[in-house]
Amino acid sequence: MKTRLIALVGALAIGPAGLAATATMAPATAAAPSGTATAPAAATASAPAYELVDGVTAPIYDYAKAIRETVWVDAPDLDGDGKGERIATDIVRPRELDGVGRVPIIMDASPYYLSLGRGNEGEFKTYDAQGNPLKMPLAYDNFFVPRGYAFVAPDMAGTGRSTGCTDEGGRSDIESVKVVVEWLAGKGTATDRDGNPVSATWSTGKTGMIGKSYDGTLANGVAATGAEGLTTIVPVAAISSWYDYNRWQGVPKSYNYPTSLSRTIARNRTVVTDCSERLDWMAANDGDETGEYTDFWAERDYREGTFYDASKVKASALIVHGLQDNNVKTPNFSKWWEALGEQGVERKLFLTRLGHVDPFDSDRERWTGILQRWFDHQLLGIDNGIDREPAVSVEVAPNRWSESRTWPISSARTQTLQPQAGGTLALGAKGSGTAMFTNQPALTESAAVMPGANSGRLLFTTGTLKKELRLSGTATVDLGISHTAPTGQVSVSLVDYGEADRVLSTGDGAQTLTTESCWGESTSYDDACYKDVTRRIGSTPLQVLARGWARLGGAGSHQVTVELMANDVVIPAGHQLGLVVRAADRSWVVTLDNQPTPYTVDLAATRVNLPVSGSMSGMTRGALTVRPLPAGTTAQADPNAVPR
Repeated sequence: MKTRLIALVGALAIGPAGLAATATMAPATAAAPSGTATAPAAATASAPAYELVDGVTAPIYDYAKAIRETVWVDAPDLDGDGKGERIATDIVRPRELDGVGRVPIIMDASPYYLSLGRGNEGEFKTYDAQGNPLKMPLAYDNFFVPRGYAFVAPDMAGTGRSTGCTDEGGRSDIESVKVVVEWLAGKGTATDRDGNPVSATWSTGKTGMIGKSYDGTLANGVAATGAEGLTTIVPVAAISSWYDYNRWQGVPKSYNYPTSLSRTIARNRTVVTDCSERLDWMAANDGDETGEYTDFWAERDYREGTFYDASKVKASALIVHGLQDNNVKTPNFSKWWEALGEQGVERKLFLTRLGHVDPFDSDRERWTGILQRWFDHQLLGIDNGIDREPAVSVEVAPNRWSESRTWPISSARTQTLQPQAGGTLALGAKGSGTAMFTNQPALTESAAVMPGANSGRLLFTTGTLKKELRLSGTATVDLGISHTAPTGQVSVSLVDYGEADRVLSTGDGAQTLTTESCWGESTSYDDACYKDVTRRIGSTPLQVLARGWARLGGAGSHQVTVELMANDVVIPAGHQLGLVVRAADRSWVVTLDNQPTPYTVDLAATRVNLPVSGSMSGMTRGALTVRPLPAGTTAQADPNAVPR
């Protein structure tokens, strides 16, 4: 039997998290069963009413009757035209509480609502004849508004119905969203479509920002301003440093990307603004020629930048990322997680084996249960125990989950392997001599990681693992290397060799089905039903576990530490680990060395540092033999991809 509790904010309720895919609407004044403690059902002007069913908020407000409105929040001049900006902010909130009680806010600020669409099904905002919002992309409004929350969806400056220019993560992007958070907390001004001043008298002032990719990046950036009213963030596959999105140790992923992205996300906007000067400035100042971390990138760094940094974060964080995300690569979550931990920020982490995928699509029931309890606790103050549970959930193998208190896991220790002449990778043995390869700019990753003769790369492999090994954290490769090119580059890959069922890289590992499930309340113009998604799992002979790249500079000898992508994955017994070293890597980054340049690796100055849990001492020598690589086993980078 489900237990119910109608309460005001501040009441305590502890119970198991119960979540059904569909729920029956109950009136706000429903009586509790005999023997259940109750508080007054009516909300006061300072606290919203909610009803708990099995410890989570229940849908007691009528979504079809919800207030739907747009306000324009005032922002300073962000595009340099001498006029302040107007940030279009669409709102859906319970009508039953209007003028009676206040509600907390779930916000998804985005540049994509009218340009590229949101979610797996590419939804766009729609409006009625008066300009009021009708369809809101994604299910946050459908699910949470009936449970006593408001959903707020601002158009980032330069997009949708807002004024200004896009800025690829710079101050215009962040400040345009920050003003909305602060207006919801009672600071700042806004007007309705007729120019009348409006205040968020219906708001508790507590906002939780959520969103995938660029949307989640805005959440990270606003948190790094210390914005008043921002209580929690849920960044999904989000960027914490735009340098780490556009570069990898001095190597760009493509040229003039900030300008290209900023132009792309400004499509279909309703406000005509000439942003050519801003776009030209970005192209001239993004530092493609050197790949260096400059003031341009420091402005777009939320961990330790010039304007924003982790020390300003006051909001708690539920961080979500795919461990095979080759769009927003994993250092964007791992370094953000570490930086927030150093500042004592309350944190929770949810990691899947997928790529750039929202867990609402791939893990709908598991994820929605976590998300609801997180918002209930953070925004309504409900003591549901989520803050006392293990902070980290990781999918270490397909559909195999592990929970821990810390990340990386506390049992992970750094083990150092050193490449040897002849192509082996040994534990606790010193290397000597050199090994050579010739740069082949056209060499694909799929060809480079296959065993066999290949003069365009070096391959070093361990013996066979006798026991399962867990890689948890960020591996690095200390590399002594020399070359004769005007500008050199290096690509390093850590590979798991051995047959196993794995989440494939095709489609980010996600396959959309024809069936649907519904999560929230629906109307004729905004349904809460979304197509189900499953994992693409197949048996493959190998998998690239981590990649890294670095610019080497001019001809001569170089000692460089290449930082690889963070990961957390189980390597089965019977497998071997491999280190692949080459130069140009057109699959992932720009080509700096386009000639057949010889490269020489100093084996004595080269080592692989692996954060692993489990014994490696039992590795036995063994030949490396794998079958041909199936199509789609390794992901290829799309230089035109956007962080959606």
